[in-house]
Amino acid sequence: MSKATGPAAAAEGQDQSAPPRRGVRGHPWLTLLTLSVGAMMVSLDGTIVTVAQPAMQDDLGASLTGIQWVTNGYLLAVAALLIAAGRLGDRYGHRTVFLIGAAGFTATSVAIGASDSLGWVIGLRVLQGVFGALMQPATLGLLRTAFPADRLNMPIAVRSSVIAASTAAGPVVGGLLVEHASWGWVFFLNVPLGAVALVLGVLVLRDTRGEAAPGRLDLLGMAVLGGALCLLVGGLATVADQGRPDARTLALLAVALLLGGFFAWWERRTGDPLVPPRLFRSRRFTVGVLTLLSMAFVMVGAPFVLIFYLQNVLGLSPADSGIRVLGLTLLMIVGAPPAAMWISRSGPRTPVVLGLSVTAVAMCALSLLDARSGTLQMTLCFFLLGLGFSPVMVGATKLVISSAPVELSGVAGGMQQTAMQVGGSLGIAVVGAVVAAHSASALPGRLAAESVAVAPGAMDEAVRKAAVGLAPDPGSVDAAQEVLTRIAQSVFLEGMQQALLATAAVAALGAVAGLFAGRGRAGGGHGA
Repeated sequence: MSKATGPAAAAEGQDQSAPPRRGVRGHPWLTLLTLSVGAMMVSLDGTIVTVAQPAMQDDLGASLTGIQWVTNGYLLAVAALLIAAGRLGDRYGHRTVFLIGAAGFTATSVAIGASDSLGWVIGLRVLQGVFGALMQPATLGLLRTAFPADRLNMPIAVRSSVIAASTAAGPVVGGLLVEHASWGWVFFLNVPLGAVALVLGVLVLRDTRGEAAPGRLDLLGMAVLGGALCLLVGGLATVADQGRPDARTLALLAVALLLGGFFAWWERRTGDPLVPPRLFRSRRFTVGVLTLLSMAFVMVGAPFVLIFYLQNVLGLSPADSGIRVLGLTLLMIVGAPPAAMWISRSGPRTPVVLGLSVTAVAMCALSLLDARSGTLQMTLCFFLLGLGFSPVMVGATKLVISSAPVELSGVAGGMQQTAMQVGGSLGIAVVGAVVAAHSASALPGRLAAESVAVAPGAMDEAVRKAAVGLAPDPGSVDAAQEVLTRIAQSVFLEGMQQALLATAAVAALGAVAGLFAGRGRAGGGHGA
C-alpha cells in the first residue's frame, strides 16, 4: 500500500511525535468523559427546547413566528460560526475555547430561564448559539489531540452514542419539566451539566499544539463564510416553513451562493486561509464531508415528514410516536461501539458504503408505509435505519477528523459539524418542498374528482393542511369529514412516498461517494 501523503501524513507524523500523557491532565479517556458531558449538554438542549416551545408561547404571549425564532436564532448563530470557532481553537487552544463555550452556554441558559419577554429569550438564544458553536468543534479537536489517529474510532463512537441518547432523552425530560415545573427549568437543567463540564475541563483537558506558526486570523474569510452559511440555512428554513421557495428565499440563496463563491476565491488568495484548500486535496477528507452531508440529509429530513405521518395520519400521541421510533434511537446508541470496532479492522470505506446502502433500503421500505401499517412493519424499518446510521456517523467523522493535521483539527471539527448542519437543513427543505408541491398539484384534482366544492380563497389553506396529513376544514369545503380525511391522507402519503424516495436517492449517492474513500484505515498510514 502507498505511503500517506498530504494532511493525512502530517496528522500521522503529529501522532507519532506526541508526548506520552500521564496523570489526570490530558488522560485520553477522562478527556472523552469531559467532552461527552459537553456534547450531552448541547445535544440535550437541541430537543428539549422544542418540547417547551408551546408553554413558552403561551407564557410569553408570543406569535407562532416569534416562537420559531427561539430555535431559528440559535441555529443560525451555530451555523454561521462553527468553522470560525474551530479555527479559533486551532489558534488559541481548544481547551480555552471549550471552557469559554461551556461557561457562556451555562450562563445564558440561566438568563433565558429567568427571562420574562420574548425579545430577551430570542436575543439570549442567539448568544447561546455563539457559545454552542465554540463548544462543538472543540470537542472533536480535543479528541483529535488526545487520541492517535488510528485509535479515534471508539472515542468517536462513544461521543456519537452520548449525542444519540441525549437527543432521545430530550423530549421525555422536557415534557416532565414543563408538566411539573415550568419551561424555565428546561434551561436551568444546563446548570449542573455545565458545572460538571467546567470542573472536569479545568482539571482534565490539555491542548497539544502543532509546531506550525498560527499566522493571522482570516477575519474577512470568517465574516464571508459566516454570512454565506447564515443566509443558506435561513433560506432553506423558509422553504421548510412555506413548502416552496418564494422571491425572498431565492434572493437569500442567491446571495449565499455568491458569498460562497467569493469565499472559495479568497481562500486561494490569502496567506492564512480560514479553511486551507489543502484539506480538500485529501480524498478521504472530501469523501467524509460528502457522506456526512448525505447522512444528515436523511437523518434530519426523513423524521420531518414521518412525524406528521405518525401523529396526523396514524393519530398517535407524541409519546407513542417516540415509542415507535425507539428502535432507531436504541440502534444509534448501542450500534456505534460495534461500528467502531468494525472500522478499526476494515477501515471506514466498507462500513460507510454499506451503512448508506442500508439507509437507502430503509428509506425505500419506509416509503411503503400507509394508513394501515402496523407497529411491527414500522419498527423493523426504523431498526434497519438505525443499523445504517451508526457506521456512517462513526466512519465519516473518522474520515474528516483523522485526515486533517493536528494543527487544523478545529477546522476539521467545524467542517464536520457544518456538514451535519447544512445537510440537515437541505433535508428538511427538500422533503418539505416535495410534499408541499405534490399536495398543491394533486389536491385540487382529487377534490374535483369527488365533486367536492371549495370555498373561494380556501384552497391554499386546504393544501397546507393536506401537506401535513390533516383534512381541510369542513367549514370551507363542501364534503363530509371522512371523505376529506381520506383524500387528504391519500395526497399526503403520496407526497411522503416521493420525499422518502428522494432521501433514499441521496443516501445512495452518498454510498457512491464513499467508494472513493480508499482502502485501509484512515490515519493509519494508508494513502489519502
